[in-house]
Order: sequence, then structure tokens, then C-alpha cells
Amino acid sequence: MSAPEPLVLPAAPAWFRFVHDGVARLGAVDPDGPRWVDLGPLDVQALLARGALRREDLAERLRGGQPMPAPTRWLPPVPRPGKILCLAKNYVAHAREFGAEAPAEPIFFAKLPDTLVGHGEPVVIPHWLDTRVDHEAELALVLGFADPTARGAKYVEGERALALVAGYTLANDVTARKLQGLDREQKYPWLRSKSLDTFCPVGPWVVPADALDAADLQLAMRVNGAVRQAARTRDMVFPIAAALAAMARCTTLRPGDLVLMGTPEGVGPVVPGDRMEVEIERLGVLRNPVAKEPPPA
Repeated sequence: MSAPEPLVLPAAPAWFRFVHDGVARLGAVDPDGPRWVDLGPLDVQALLARGALRREDLAERLRGGQPMPAPTRWLPPVPRPGKILCLAKNYVAHAREFGAEAPAEPIFFAKLPDTLVGHGEPVVIPHWLDTRVDHEAELALVLGFADPTARGAKYVEGERALALVAGYTLANDVTARKLQGLDREQKYPWLRSKSLDTFCPVGPWVVPADALDAADLQLAMRVNGAVRQAARTRDMVFPIAAALAAMARCTTLRPGDLVLMGTPEGVGPVVPGDRMEVEIERLGVLRNPVAKEPPPA
């Protein structure tokens, strides 16, 4: 058996979720050293709803946590987000590779929570699906803000919208592409092509939003080591504040929600046995193998 590939650490202290002795726990890493800290079996959504896990709060938790080795099993940073909202056609070249132009206003869709898997976990193609499945590398936002009355956030603009972001992580919006095309032809929604179980790897860590400027980061997708996608976040048609403002006109944004900011050109097929790697400058690398579900007994 080959040794596991080395972790690519973020450029700033970050938090993550992992499994130890069968229990989900919250951890933090300071890349200087590096230093790993177990913060305990904490409720991530409750922390996000208190406005915690920002830079200073995380620094304090790092000082008081228990030292630990690097994890061996990772969980998605947020266990059951209320919403996973995704930008469509948010890079001009990606829109054009599918014969479209960039939209005049943000277009977004949803993925279901059962799509989420952590770093290192397989993306499993259903046994019945024998058509094309694509990778899509994306910057993801973890929303988190003080919300003592549980009212969430609606009708926000500019800096108020940016303030909803607790941190940044990596995501892969895996898509059953042929299935998506068939549904489009029938004028059906995209839900099933985007929401098959395991079709949204996220993580491994979250860098606090006040520790990182995400406006101009290099983003890439590699499959079996070969670069498939490469762009910078400055190339997004709608930056973070504009995307969140558009979403908040339609739905209440809440702590723990995830927002995927769209993928650049170069999306392409993956097959069982492939290894996908999303890399975002200063955020690290998200790796996931592709597997095929065995037929039911």
C-alpha cells in the first residue's frame, strides 16, 4: 500500500472537522510548525451562529486546545448545512465552453446536504449511472455571523454581505453532465445531476475570512496529476458580495450555509480510479478519489 500523500497546509491558521475514536470533533491547525490542536466535540453550527471561528477567536482556541497529531479521517467542515447554494456560469470562459454567455445577474442553484464528503473520501458514481460525470473546482464560502435571534440575514449589500462570510474553503461541484443535459432538454431542474450522494467534496479546512483576501486567488483542478482547470478568483463575473446580495434577495442566509462560487473553464469527465485535486492558493488542496458503487445484492 502506498503512503498517503502529504497534506498541503493553508497559509494561515484554520479550523477543520475530523473523526477520532468514532466521534466527530473540531480541530485547528497553525501552519507554522505545523501545530495541530483538538478543540473537542464542539457544535460547529452553534459556533458559527455566535460569530465565532474568526481569526482572533480561532487564535484563542489554538492557545487553549489539546495537542494532537494530524488527522487521518476528515469530515466536511459543516456537518448538515441548511443550504448549499452554487453559482452557475460565474466565469465567462466556462459559460462559453457550454455555448452560453455570462449572465446579466447571478444564477444560482442548490445541492443537497447528502452530497457532502470530506477530504480523502471517495466520490461514488451510482451503479446505474453510466454516462459522463464531471469535476468542477470551486472556491467555497462558509457563512457564519452573530445571529442571537435566529432570524438569519436578508436583503444585504456590499460590506454587510461580505460580513456574513466566516471563512473560505475548497469544493468540487461534481456533476452528472449527461444527466444534466437530458434534464435541460426536458426543461427539468438540475437537482438530480448536481445532488447525487457524495457529489460535493468540501474541505479539508476553513481559513477565517478576516485572515485572507479571496478576491484574487489562483484556483486549479488536477486529475491524476494533470491540470484540467486553472483561473483566478478575480475572473469571477460576480464577486462574493454581489453573489450573496443576489441570494439574500431570494432566501434567508443563515450561519452554516455553504456557498460555492462557480467553476472556471476546463471542466471534464472523471471515471472510477481517477484522483481529483482542487488547489486554491493559500487554502491548500482537497483530494478525492472516484469510485463506482457496486450493484445492490
